[in-house]
Parts: sequence; structure tokens; C-alpha cells
Amino acid sequence: QGPHLHFEIRTTNEDVNKNPVLFGFPLADNTKPVIRRLALYDRRLSLYEQSPKLIPIKKTAVDYSTTSPVILVTSPKISFAISTTDNQTGSFNQNGIFEVGIYDNDKPVIGFRMDNIGYDNTRDINAHIDYKTRANGGPFLQQLFELPGYLNSIYKKVGGDGAIDISDGTVHNIKIYVKDGYNNTSLLFTRVQYTGNPSALPVFAGKKFYPLMLDGFEDTDCEFYIGERCLYDSVHIAYKKVPATTANAVSAVYGIGAAWIPLKDSMIVRIKTTVFLDAGKKSHVVMQRFAGAKQDVEKVVWQKDWATAKFREMGNFQLVLDETPPVIVPIGFNDGANMSRASRIVLVINDNLQTFKNFRAELDGKWLRFTNDKGKSFIYNFDEKCVAGPHSLKISVEDEAGNFTTKTFLFTR
Repeated sequence: QGPHLHFEIRTTNEDVNKNPVLFGFPLADNTKPVIRRLALYDRRLSLYEQSPKLIPIKKTAVDYSTTSPVILVTSPKISFAISTTDNQTGSFNQNGIFEVGIYDNDKPVIGFRMDNIGYDNTRDINAHIDYKTRANGGPFLQQLFELPGYLNSIYKKVGGDGAIDISDGTVHNIKIYVKDGYNNTSLLFTRVQYTGNPSALPVFAGKKFYPLMLDGFEDTDCEFYIGERCLYDSVHIAYKKVPATTANAVSAVYGIGAAWIPLKDSMIVRIKTTVFLDAGKKSHVVMQRFAGAKQDVEKVVWQKDWATAKFREMGNFQLVLDETPPVIVPIGFNDGANMSRASRIVLVINDNLQTFKNFRAELDGKWLRFTNDKGKSFIYNFDEKCVAGPHSLKISVEDEAGNFTTKTFLFTR
């Protein structure tokens, strides 16, 4: 939770992370990875329109197996995911694993290796894990199948995208191996069989959208568009409209999809106002997205009475007129304070929409660096920039709606 150091090895030309364990450092490790759970998926359905079947496993003397000798399945096509971590000898830290692969009746199906990971692709972890399950408070599951919209895939496909066809009704012997960078390997064995009686497929509300396709939805006062690189898997995106309940809202509230449907690129949302706004009012309108306790806002672009913004998460959307400037709150000092014994200056910025985009501090007319690190407090630790004597500290803050606040504090060192 505090300041810490990362050790990385990257290729210079591509800025791609390599696995440092593979470079021959003298680090002892004879500890096998730990496999904690196995999950099974119905590949007739979207990943985001099902919950996985979690299968109990047990550790044997040398390997892992499922507690049930044969798992009966009501889908002719399935895939798996696992929860697994690795430990290094002499350390209790849980590390990520290096390599995983799966076999069906001794034939390789798919696998992945955690190497050559570029920073531009880190968001694609949302395509590698079961994002829906994790977002809803479930376990961290790494998928042994490749989603169709995962373009920068880490998977090594041998027998397809990881979907296993068990429609023949015979017992399929499944083997999963998990390996670390020192070739310490754990094995998980299970057996699955299709019952021959497929479960009924559910019916979902909303329009179905597909990865690698540009598509949209248009209503009289709300539109949204999903780009080719937005979705990792096909999914029905539900839509609903309800009246706004906040006093500063200038549109209805539009529910688009669900927050547990991850987006690679931003979707476009367009909303029409329900009240007349002159040019001055329009300049202070933002689009607000909220889902549960989380919310964020974006500045809009106007085309007549339509406001457009981009978001990388789904949820509920509305237009809000924000004419309230941020508030600058000093912590532990006041204007005119004697701060000769203080070690730092702390400020908190409060905003009615809980967000702001610009903060600037000037000490005696010169820019001064405050630290923030994504927290609410802005902190300046006294250094050689602030010598003994009287000083003037000017703080300027702007929120997403363009509301601006400036406050000056006089103090003595």
C-alpha cells in the first residue's frame, strides 16, 4: 500500500515486458503452483450471459483432481477456467503463474504463457479473466479459452479457441497443467461427459452486439454506438429509460448494458436534453455515468440539442447541468497562518460531482509541485522552494464542467 519498487526487463524497441525469471537469476524455487478451483462454461452462450459452474477440487499426494470422478454436462460444447497462483521458495507472496495448458483425451487444446506483455495491452486482462464473475464479487478465474474480440491474445491455440466438443457422449479425460518459470508443474485431472439432454438456452433482453463489428442503438432521445474494438464477446445489451431524480439533471436516465460487460475501446453515447438550454448553460453540461457506488463524468460535445461523450464502461447515463465550482479546503491551517513549525501543506478539493480535471499551485507567482496519487488530498512537503519569510500560495482548480475556483492563502515560514 506504500511506496515500492518494481523490477522489470523490457525490450527497448517495443517497450514490452519480459519475464525476468527466464533470465537466469540465482533465485531458488522448487515450489509448485497452487490450483484452487476449476470452473466450467457453456460455450453456446456468451461469457457475459452465464455464471460458471464451480467444480470442487482436491489435492492428491502428487497432483489435483475433481472430487467428482465424472462431471455430467448438459452442453455439447464447453470450456474451462482455473484459479491458480504460484509461490517462490522461502516466500509467502502469491505470484502470478507463467504457463497453463489444457488437454482433451491427451490432445492439446489451448494454452498461454505470461511473457511479452506490452503496456498498451494491459487492459486486455479483462478478456483473459472472467470479468463478470470477478466484478460481481466472485473468484479470480483465468480462462482457458480465447474470446473472439481478444485481438492481442496471449493464447497459443492448438486445437481451436479452447471450446471442447463433447457432443459424442463419451467420457473425455481432461488434463490441465500449470507451470512456473522454473518448470515446477502442477497437474489437474478431471473427466467430463455430455448427458445428451441439452439445457434450454435462456432468452435475453436487448439487442445483440458482436465483437469486431460496428453497430448501434437509436431511440428518440438516446443513442449509443459500439465500435469494432469495444467488445470481447457477443452479448445482448439491454436498454431502459427512467425519469431523472436529481435536481440538476437535464435529461432522463438511460440504462445501457451492465457494468460487468468490459469494453476495450470507448463506446459513444448521445443524449438529448429534456429542457431548453442556451449556449452559456450548455457549456456547463456534462454526461454522468453511474453504476452502484461508482460514478464518473465526461465533458460533452454538442450537436444542436444532442450531447455526445465517450465511456469505457457501461451503466446508467444522464446529462447534468453543473454550475457549482469546486471548493478548496485547507487541512490544519488557515489564511495568514504561521507555518514555521509545519512540515507540509495539505489541501482537499471537494466537487459536487466528485471529479475535477485541473489543479495548479503557485508559490509567490511560480508553479509549485503538489503530490496527489489519485487521493483527495493534495500535499506539498516543505523544501528549498519555500524559504523562511512571508509567502503567497495561489490554488486554481477546474472541474469537468468548466467551473473554476481560485483561492489565495498567505502564510509565514
